[in-house]
Amino acid sequence: MKKLAAFLLVLCSALIANAQGTTPAEPNEKRVPLTEAAVALDGTGAAALEATLRTTALNGSPDAPVTNVRIVVKNVSAIAYAFVSGVVTFYDAAGVRCGEGVFKADALATNESFETDAPGLRIRCEPASWRVVATGLLPRVVPNQLIAPLERPNSNLVIVIDGESHPIQLDKPLVLTLGERRRTVVVHAAPRSA
Repeated sequence: MKKLAAFLLVLCSALIANAQGTTPAEPNEKRVPLTEAAVALDGTGAAALEATLRTTALNGSPDAPVTNVRIVVKNVSAIAYAFVSGVVTFYDAAGVRCGEGVFKADALATNESFETDAPGLRIRCEPASWRVVATGLLPRVVPNQLIAPLERPNSNLVIVIDGESHPIQLDKPLVLTLGERRRTVVVHAAPRSA
């Protein structure tokens, strides 16, 4: 029984650590050339917004920064948003950030686009690449309608017992022999609290 209790304690610790996640060393939103669409991700890592540049003359300098840039932002997710906001960032050929601004919009349906500027933007170089990061994605809630929970990304879970690795899949039984008895362990996702 003590081994089973220790096993369950280690298993719970592994699941909690996996649920905490890790912070990526670099941003998930990739820098792209100015002629390509920049994609902003939601909290699950799925594409949420896609932005394209309308302004083509972006040659700024420290003495004469470009302050007015038009972008088109499209909701490419399956979720309608009540509010979206984000940051658009420009980089020179050496990869040095040389300008950033913010954007926002209210009530953005799926596959809907809006054209906007980036207030506060001051591009002080000739940019070669750019990226977009979503800073606020507030889903639209329709009264008396349930929202389907987001699918959990496929996680590879492994528990190590006395140096022996055992793969774990959610809702699939794992049969172990502890002492002279065979034990079946099933790991379930914790129910979401309301």
